[in-house]
Amino acid sequence: MLKHPTLDQLHALGLYGMAKAFAELAETDEAKGIDRNDWLALLLDREASLRRDKRLTARLRAAKLRQQASIEDVDYRAARGLDRALFQKLAEGQWIDAHDNLALVGPSGVGKSWLACAIGQKACRDNRSVVYHRWPKLCEDLALARGDGRHRVLSNPSAAPIS
Repeated sequence: MLKHPTLDQLHALGLYGMAKAFAELAETDEAKGIDRNDWLALLLDREASLRRDKRLTARLRAAKLRQQASIEDVDYRAARGLDRALFQKLAEGQWIDAHDNLALVGPSGVGKSWLACAIGQKACRDNRSVVYHRWPKLCEDLALARGDGRHRVLSNPSAAPIS
């Protein structure tokens, strides 16, 4: 079997993960003892993994999280009054599926922004879209949108918008 035409076809089809795995497997002696089905499974696994990683990277870039934070790095011993069970429940993201809001409040310097970034990063890993805004900037953006006419003001706030 010719290696280069196969690699060219994989690249032409946009199967970059499979092409990389194919090139790596073709160079090793261990690959000669692998069954065809296992070989194909390895190629498919690598392609799926590459696509999953690319989607996560794109979601994290679009989220514009200010800090590199993750749920696994949260220190519950810090003196900020963080309830471990509640925070773990928030990390699961059921509140996102229920279309609920989350406001992290507390004194300055306790790590509210870091915790928000950790929750946002976990939501991105769970295949959810995230956008990070700090409250002052969000209020400023909303005021500008209202001035431009991009943000509609309802005369009766309890009334649902009609489209």
